[in-house]
Amino acid sequence: MRTIRMHSMKRPSHITASFQKTIRGYYTRQGRSFPWRETMDPYAILVSEVMLQQTQTDRVVSKYAEWIKVFPTVEVLAQAPQRKVLTVWQGLGYNRRALNLHRLAQVLVREYKGIVPRDTETLESLPGIGPYTAGAIRAFAFDEPGIFLETNIRAVYLHFFFGGSVKVSDKELLLRVAETLPRRSIRTWYNALMDYGAMLKRTKKSFCDQSIHYTKQTRFRGSRRELRGEIIRQASKKKNISPKDFKIRNSEERIQSVFSDLVREGFLKQKSNTYTLI
Repeated sequence: MRTIRMHSMKRPSHITASFQKTIRGYYTRQGRSFPWRETMDPYAILVSEVMLQQTQTDRVVSKYAEWIKVFPTVEVLAQAPQRKVLTVWQGLGYNRRALNLHRLAQVLVREYKGIVPRDTETLESLPGIGPYTAGAIRAFAFDEPGIFLETNIRAVYLHFFFGGSVKVSDKELLLRVAETLPRRSIRTWYNALMDYGAMLKRTKKSFCDQSIHYTKQTRFRGSRRELRGEIIRQASKKKNISPKDFKIRNSEERIQSVFSDLVREGFLKQKSNTYTLI
């Protein structure tokens, strides 16, 4: 997911006006409703954006509600034990995001008085926040302009501006995003783009082969990622776990390698032959 600075924007043309009318019209008629769209709380929006990284919205909705109930403010999250943070996260996958959120909250409390910053550079310096997430936080929490892409937005611009093209780069797409960005109501505009893109992906052909940046996701079943997730899941339920608990479908070498990674990354701590969540 990529971002581009604001200096690339051009004045809207009649084509841009027509495009904007189409996107806004669809959103007015069929815009989706999500709990993170009902708030202007920067912390809650930040949480939703981290959860939405590589995870579909329908899986995020219930977990988002649970998270906000357990950790309603950045201060509560910062003070929570890491084990509790990882336990509440279970079900979303990519557990590193939970660690990043926890560390991010601690940075915000320690260095920014618990306030989510507005500027891109500071946002991108926070744990787990890249160009896309920084742009999304600026747009959705502060209604600030920024140019960024995610999978649904990419589908919209491929559909409208690169109909028969293949191997379209994100750089080309970002220029179109910049050219068509409205001067106000940035939050509404990006929500509308995402909803239109979601509709396109449901009803039209796949746009994957048009983007030069598309890579096929590796198989989850039997992967290291599956094993990592299972180890974290079991560790969140038990006081101690052992590598021998996971030998049914995995080699001893792979299991030990994954346990070592999880210790090094700060998920687990080792005591003799057993491990526990930090």
